Amino acid sequence: MLTSVIQQCAKMPGAAANRLAADIVAAIKSEIVEKGRFSLPDFGSFTVRGTPKRIALNPRTGEKVPVSAGAAVKFKASPSLKPAALAGVRKARRKIARAGG
Repeated sequence: MLTSVIQQCAKMPGAAANRLAADIVAAIKSEIVEKGRFSLPDFGSFTVRGTPKRIALNPRTGEKVPVSAGAAVKFKASPSLKPAALAGVRKARRKIARAGG
């Protein structure tokens, strides 16, 4: 999706748009690794949060399994993105309702 948007907006060949999209994603990853956070105005922010060591249950056997500590990347939508996302959900629901009925 990102590649096609870049290709259409910048009027560049697909291969160049794909490389640019890959470079953008690599820059975002690098920023998250170095600083633990990456923000896009009017979109949201990605932050790294540690996950503690814990005991989980294996769903097949019910056996207790130790899970080591780790990290997870969390996304928090900006206040301006939330209404747009809600509008998208409502539009999708209307489309499903029209198709089913």
